[in-house]
Order: sequence, then structure tokens, then C-alpha cells
Amino acid sequence: MLRTIRPQQSLWDALLPPQALRLSPALTELDRYLDDRRFFVPFVPCFHPSDGRPSVPMETYLRMMVLKYRSGLGFERLCAEVADSISWRRFCRVPLDEAVPHPSTLEKITARCGQIAVDALNEALLTKAAEDHLVKLDKVRADTTVIRANVTYPSDAGLLAKGVSRLAVLSARLRAMGLATRTKQRDRRRSLNVRAHAIATWLRRRSDEAKDQVLAITAQMATIAEAALADAVSVAANSARGLRRRGREASGRARATLAELKEVATTLDRVLTQTRQRLVGTMPDSACRIVSLHDLEARPIRKGRIGVPVEFGYKAQVLDNSDGLVLGYQLVQGNPADAPLLRPAVQRMKDLFGKAPKALTADRGYGVAKTDDELAGLGVKRIAIPRKGKISGARRKAESARGFRRLVKWRTGSEGRIATLKRAYGWSRTLMDGAAGAATWCAWGVFAHNGLKLAALVRFDQGPSPASARRRPSRTPAGPSPGKAPPPLLAA
Repeated sequence: MLRTIRPQQSLWDALLPPQALRLSPALTELDRYLDDRRFFVPFVPCFHPSDGRPSVPMETYLRMMVLKYRSGLGFERLCAEVADSISWRRFCRVPLDEAVPHPSTLEKITARCGQIAVDALNEALLTKAAEDHLVKLDKVRADTTVIRANVTYPSDAGLLAKGVSRLAVLSARLRAMGLATRTKQRDRRRSLNVRAHAIATWLRRRSDEAKDQVLAITAQMATIAEAALADAVSVAANSARGLRRRGREASGRARATLAELKEVATTLDRVLTQTRQRLVGTMPDSACRIVSLHDLEARPIRKGRIGVPVEFGYKAQVLDNSDGLVLGYQLVQGNPADAPLLRPAVQRMKDLFGKAPKALTADRGYGVAKTDDELAGLGVKRIAIPRKGKISGARRKAESARGFRRLVKWRTGSEGRIATLKRAYGWSRTLMDGAAGAATWCAWGVFAHNGLKLAALVRFDQGPSPASARRRPSRTPAGPSPGKAPPPLLAA
């Protein structure tokens, strides 16, 4: 059952001194900005209106998620910090005499609500900002980046070793539950680990002979993995037969373990297929290559970075304006072309704000004539996207214009916006598996970023604080003149 706000505040809060009741300027404005019932609407479809235990108040959950992504904390550390800080408790609307929500509760709500709820939250936040006249559409820039998945650098040998190890663990669990006890199975983890260490030893030599030895050892590991896979398939078949005999008495844990065993076996079979392709000299297609056993939708992406030529994860597109607000974001699987992603993003922006941006710029990866025509059809008046390849004289003259070059120079700031999202809002690596999980992770980072950015814009519109006014040089005296009433700002 959904709860949006707490019914009443604690009387203990009234005993706190005024110094303990103050929040930082950023949290104060953000708390005011999030104090809107429209931010509860996206959570309504995720909960039953009357049945079930009351949920954590959504005002508390929303503020705790903002602190989590702004501070880069895990759920356990976040709950500990909120419990230990009076100011964070007040921001998250957690009274002093009540316990902070458990980390597992926050994880379950995040998994239940998913990407749809967070996308609706971001739309509600931008809609509120547009109503407050805080969204500028004079110029918008677009760029793409890679959101790394929570995986180590993958290799065929490493994936085979991890897959066989997982099969052995799951098969042992089923046998401990009394299933497939007479099925023959051999634990081949030690054999694979010995060969994996041998590969690491040969790779240090960096010679042609070492490469041949590595391929030979990988072929041995593939043969061992095939035998382990055959044993796991037999265990799964006999375990399924045993569960059918038990009928309703079969435990849900046994069924879940069997389902996981079948899933890992299917994944390991795909890893074996791509390993055999590599052994015969064929490079597997990156669009369907497995790079992780727990994140099956992550893909290798090559963006041309010198230090990191290949990254493993998902591709994300970001559109921001001159104030730094992220007006659009999208996460896609694999490494599709940049140009087809731009028109749907601008269309979503137009549907949200009622008009398209006046000017739009992007890097050369978007430089296709069809993209310019599509953006012009949506109502974008100025388009500054350098074209790919050899261009005509007329196009060269257009790209040499002062307005075009000025927008292209301004576009380089999108690299800084992406760096900020990666450094401070969790975009450097997603800790949620799958494309939907990665999209949810990135959407929460955008919500925290835009919330704090809007809080800063509200403070800027309200004028400088007294302390900043004293620090800023001015031609007029900072304080009131004798005999006159102080200005409202200083009087406050």
C-alpha cells in the first residue's frame, strides 16, 4: 500500500535548537522544490491502493535516493549516514524517534518501480521547472557516452571458468535438497583454475609462442566446460523430474535454483559457441557477444578513446541546455549510430515543453544530411552539426560562418556535463544489471543532477545571499546608510 507523506511530525523535533534545524542552502531549496505532490504520481501504479503493508513514505524515499546518487553511497551506507545526521534526517523527513528505512526496503522499492517511474519523475521535474520559467530552449547540445556495466574485463577463458564454477555451486545446492542425488557429476573447477593460471603465466611473455599456447589452453578449457555443461544438463533434467514427483510439496527455493541452473547452462552454451569461433580465427559479432554471466545485455563498445579503446556496457545519449539542465537522456544496447538517436530525443523534448529548441548542436557523429532535415522539420531553426567525410564548397562555407562555429565551440561543454554525471551522479558505472537496470540507474542520476541544478537556479533568481553580497565587490556600500531602513534582504 502506497504512503506518500508522514501523517505527523515528531514532537522531539520541537526540542531541537534553531541551529540544528537549518539545512544547507542547496538542500533547503531542493527540499522546497521537491515538496510537490506531482512527484508522488509516478509511484501510484507500482503499489496496490489498499492491500499490503504501508510502504515507506515516498517523500522519504525520493529524498534518500537523491542523497544516494549525489553522494555516491550504497544503500547500507546511505541509511547509516541519514540515521547519524540530523540535517539529513530533516531533509528526508525522518523524525528523530523513528528508524531510518532498511537498505533492503529501498532496494525493493527501486526494483519494483523501475525505469518507468523514474522517467516519469524526470518529466514531472522538468515540467515543474518549465512552469517556473527555469528551462531555456535557446540552444541545446547532444553527445553520447558509454555507461560501463559492473563487469571485469571479459575473456573467453575467464567466462568459461566462472560459468563452470557457477554450475558446480548450483548443482551442489540441488543435490543438498535431495534432488538428482544419483546423477553422476564431477567438479571441474580445479582443472579450469589451473589452466586459467597457466594462461596468465604465458601472457606475461608477450610472444607469438605465448599466443599459441594461450589458444591451446583455451581449447582445453572449452572441452572441459562442455563436459561440465553435459553433467549440469543431466542434473537439471533429473531435478525437474524429482520436483514433478513432489508436486505441491516442492519448495520454491528448489524451483528457483533449478531455473537459475538452466539459465546459467544456456549462457555457458553461448559462451562456448563464441569461444569456438575465436579458436578458429573468427571474431564473434559484438551485437550478440556475451561479456558477463550476470549482465547478459552488456556489450563491447568502441568509442575511439586512446586509453580505453573498448568499453563494456551500454551507450547513453545526453542533451543539455545552456544552464546545464539535462533535458533528454536515452540508454541503448550495443553501439548503434548516433544520428538516428537525435530526432526521437528532440521529439520527446518538443512533446514535453510544447516547442523545439531554437538551436541545436552536436559532434560529427551526428553529421548526416537526413538528420538536419528531420530537425528542421521539427522546428529547430539553427542546426550546427559538422558533416562527415568530404563536404562541398557551399557546406564548407556554411560551417565557416561565425554562428555555426560559435555553436560548435559551445558544444564541447557537453563533455564537461557528461564528466559531471560520471564523477558525481553515478554514470561512471551502473551497479544494476541489464538494460532496464542500467536505464533506471542513469535516470536516478539525472533526477538528482537536475534537482540540485534547479535548486541552484532558484537561489540565483532570488538574488545573492548576504554573505555573497559582502564578498562581491560593489560600487555601493554593502550595508544600509545611516537613518534609512535596511533593505529587505539584510533585514531578513
